[in-house]
Amino acid sequence: MTSSVTDDAELAATGLSESAVAERRARGQVNVAVEGPSRTTSRIVRTNLFTWFNGLMSTLFVIVLVFGSPADALFGIVVAVNALIGIVQELRAKRTLDRLALVSAPRVRIVRSGKVVEAATGDVVLGDVLEVGMGDQIVVDGDVLATDGVEVDESLLTGESDPVPKRAGDGLMSGAFVLSGSCRFRATAVGADAYANTLAGQARQFTLVRSELRDGIQNLVRLITWFLIPTALLLLWGQLRTDHEFNDAVVASVAGIVGMVPEGLVLLTSIAFTVGMIRLGRRGVLVQELPAVEGLARVDTLCVDKTGTLTRGHLQVTELELLDPDAPATAALGALAAAEARPNATLAAVAAAYPRPHDWTAGERVPFSSARKWSGADFGDEGARRLGAPEVLVDEVGGLAGRVASIAPTGKRVLLLARAGGGLAGESTPACRPVALVVLADEIRPEAGPALDYFARQGVAIKVISGDNPDTVSAVARELGHTELEAVDARTLPGDTDGLAAALEEHNAFGRVTPEQKREMVHALQSRGHVVAMTGDGVNDVLALKDADIGIAMGNGSQATKGVAQLVLLDADFSTLPPAVGEGRRVIANIGRTARLFLTKTSYAFVFAIAVTALGLAYPFLPRHLTLIGQVTIGIPGFFLALAPDAPRARTGFVPRVLRFAVPAGLVLAAATLVVYYGVLDVFGFSGDEARTAAAVVLGCGGLIVLTLIARPLTGMRQLLVWVMSGLFLLAFVVPVAAGFYALEMRPLTWSLLAAGLATELGVALLVYFWDAIVRWRRARASTT
Repeated sequence: MTSSVTDDAELAATGLSESAVAERRARGQVNVAVEGPSRTTSRIVRTNLFTWFNGLMSTLFVIVLVFGSPADALFGIVVAVNALIGIVQELRAKRTLDRLALVSAPRVRIVRSGKVVEAATGDVVLGDVLEVGMGDQIVVDGDVLATDGVEVDESLLTGESDPVPKRAGDGLMSGAFVLSGSCRFRATAVGADAYANTLAGQARQFTLVRSELRDGIQNLVRLITWFLIPTALLLLWGQLRTDHEFNDAVVASVAGIVGMVPEGLVLLTSIAFTVGMIRLGRRGVLVQELPAVEGLARVDTLCVDKTGTLTRGHLQVTELELLDPDAPATAALGALAAAEARPNATLAAVAAAYPRPHDWTAGERVPFSSARKWSGADFGDEGARRLGAPEVLVDEVGGLAGRVASIAPTGKRVLLLARAGGGLAGESTPACRPVALVVLADEIRPEAGPALDYFARQGVAIKVISGDNPDTVSAVARELGHTELEAVDARTLPGDTDGLAAALEEHNAFGRVTPEQKREMVHALQSRGHVVAMTGDGVNDVLALKDADIGIAMGNGSQATKGVAQLVLLDADFSTLPPAVGEGRRVIANIGRTARLFLTKTSYAFVFAIAVTALGLAYPFLPRHLTLIGQVTIGIPGFFLALAPDAPRARTGFVPRVLRFAVPAGLVLAAATLVVYYGVLDVFGFSGDEARTAAAVVLGCGGLIVLTLIARPLTGMRQLLVWVMSGLFLLAFVVPVAAGFYALEMRPLTWSLLAAGLATELGVALLVYFWDAIVRWRRARASTT
C-alpha cells in the first residue's frame, strides 16, 4: 500500500516521459473526439443531396425526360442548383464554426517529464497526468493522484448538483467540472472510451436547442408528404380518364406533383440559419447550437451575472481597513492568496497587492467556492485565517454592518479577513474574530449600459443575479443608468418554486445568490412561462447556464461555462448580444415569409389536383409553366427574402400563422386560375396551349401580388425585388425565344389579361408601399413625442 502511494505521488510530480507519450500515440491511445462541433463535409453533401423531396423530384425529372419534352424537365435543374447552394452555404458555415470553435477550444495542463505544459485536449494520451483547478472541465476519465481540497460538480452527468470532494484514488468522470481546489489525476480513458464522449458528441450538434421554426417546418413537410402521395395517385388516375394520350397524362400529372412539393423551403430554412451563424461569427459570437440564434430572439427574460458581464472582472485592492491594529493583516492576506494554487479573480487581486510572507506556511486549507463564499488556511502558530463575505463569516456583523453598508453602495466589493478561533473544521464559521476589511474595485463595462437599454426597449426583463453584496449590485446597476435594478438579499428569498417565482416577478436584482439558487431562479422563471437566457463566466454560473433556455458564456470565462453554453461571446463583449437578438429575429421573420410563399404554391397545387380530378378535366399547366411561375414568384424572391435584414418581435405559433395566410391565398389563386382557364377554353373556344397561357398569366400575376403582400414592409429594396420579378415574368411573354420555350401562345385576350394582371400587381405594390411609409412616419412621430 505504501509503495502504491509513493508511486502515485512520484507519477503526480513527474508525469509521463516523452518516449512514453510517443509510444501511446503510436498505439492510437490519444484523446481524439468522436465528432467535432460541426458536421463533416461528406455528411453535409449527403444531407443536402439525399432528401426525400430530392429523390421524388429526381424521379419526376427522369419520368418527364422519358415521356415528355426536356423543356418540361427544367425543374430538375432548379433542384440541383438548390442542393448546390445548400452545400456551399453549409460548407461556409462549417469553416466559420470550426475556426471559432478552435479559438474557443479548451486547453489542458499536462505534467510531462516533471514540467507542466499547456496543450490542446486532443494532445492528451492514455496515462497522462493532468492538473485541474477551479472552473476547469474534466476532459478525460481518470483517477486522482494528489489533491488540494478539490471538489467537483458532476451534475452534467448525474443530475446531482452537490459538491463532491475527491481524495487520492477516487475516480473522475469526463464532463464534470471543478468547483474549488485543485488536483492532479491520471487519464484512464480517452477519446471514444471516455464517459462523456457520447454525451459531448450529441451536446455539440446543431439541434439540441428546441427550434419552433425547424419543428414547424418538419411538421409541415410531414403533413404535405401524407397528402402528396394519395393526391398524386388520384391526379394520375384522373388525367388518364380524360382524352389525354398516355404520355400527355403522365406529364400533366408530373406538373401537378411538382407544384405540391415545397422543394426550396427546407433549403432556405437551413440557409437562413447558417447565414445567421456566419454573421454572428464575424461579430465574435460562437454559435455552438445553431437554433440558439432563433431561441435568443424568443427570450423575454435575460439573467445576467454582475462580475464578468456587467463588469470586466479585473479586480484591484483599493483599500485595507484594519479592525485589529495589532493583527498582521497584510501578511495574512499575502499568505492566504499564496495558499490557493489556482486563485480566482479576487484572490489574484489580493496576491497582487500583498506579497507572500516567507515565515507563514499553510497547513490545512479550504479552497474558495461560490457556495460557501469564503476560503481559509491554517498557518500553525500564526493561527487560522478566513477571507470572504462579512455577513457569512460573522453571524452578527455588529459594528461592521454600518461600515460595510457604507462601502457597498459605491459598487465596490467588501471582504472580511477574520481569525478563525475554531480552526477550519466543518462549513460553519464559529468564533471568527474580524481583523480587516478588504475593499476591491472592478471596472464597469461601458457597453453594458446601452445593451441593457436595448433589452429594456424591446420588452425583455433584466434580472441581475450575483453572489456579491446586494448594495454593491445595486450600485453597479445605478452606474449603468438602471435605478430600477435595486437588489435584494437572496438569502431572504422563499425556497419554494412558486414563492421564488413571485419574488422574481417583483424584483429585478439579487445579491448573495448561491450557484444552486441561480439554477432555481431559472427554473422558477420558466415555471411562469418565460423564455430565459442566462449569461455568465464563472464556475458558479454553470448550473444556471445549463438549465436556461439559452446559455451565453463569456469568452474569457471558465472552460465549464463555455462547455455548456449555446452561445459564446468570444471577445467577452456584452454589446454583441443585441445584434445576436436581431439576427435571430431576422431568421424567424424571413423564414416565416419564405414559408408563406412556398405553402401558398403547395396550397393552390393541391386544389388544382383535386379540382381537375373531381371534374374530370385536363390539368391546366405544363411543368415548365409552373417552373416559370415558381421561380419568379417564389424561388428567386424567397432566397432574397430569407436573407433580408429585419428585426420584428418574435412570436410563437409559427405553423398556424403561416397556414392562416397560405391556405386562403392558395384557394383564391386556384379558383381565379381555374375560372379563367376553363372559361377561355370552353367559352371562347381557344386551344389548350392558349388556355394554359391565360391560366399562367392569372396565376403568375396573382403570385406576384402575394409576393408583394408577404414582402411587407415594402422597403425600397423589397419593392425593387417585386418589380424585377414582375419584369422577368413579362419578358417570358414578350421575348419570342422565351415564349416559345415556355409554350406561351398569346392572343389579344391573353395580352389584355397580362396587362390587367401586371397593372393590378403594380397598383397593389404602390398602395402597400405608401401605406407602409405612412405607418413608419406615424411610428417615428410617436417615438419623438
